[in-house]
Amino acid sequence: WPILFNRVPAFGEIKVKSSWAGLYEYNTVDQNAIIGFHPEITNCLLLNGFSGHGLQQSPATGLAASELIDHGKFLTLDLSAFSFERFMEGGCPIYEEGIV
Repeated sequence: WPILFNRVPAFGEIKVKSSWAGLYEYNTVDQNAIIGFHPEITNCLLLNGFSGHGLQQSPATGLAASELIDHGKFLTLDLSAFSFERFMEGGCPIYEEGIV
């Protein structure tokens, strides 16, 4: 802050009008969603870990969940890469290189 103020003294007049704080829910392995049935817990459907994008991705997630429940597999969009199995031995976490 002092560096900005020294360059632009008008920054000294800036006041915070509002702010937001909250929990950011994500998995600590690859920070991506978990979508699908748990491999060891019967009838446990996981739809979590969206890192603040839950509302944005909820229509597609809801459709995927209904397909899994009704048909036992994804039909419209293959989201199997987001399954819980990617955290188990031999699985493949999804690391996004373009996210900073």
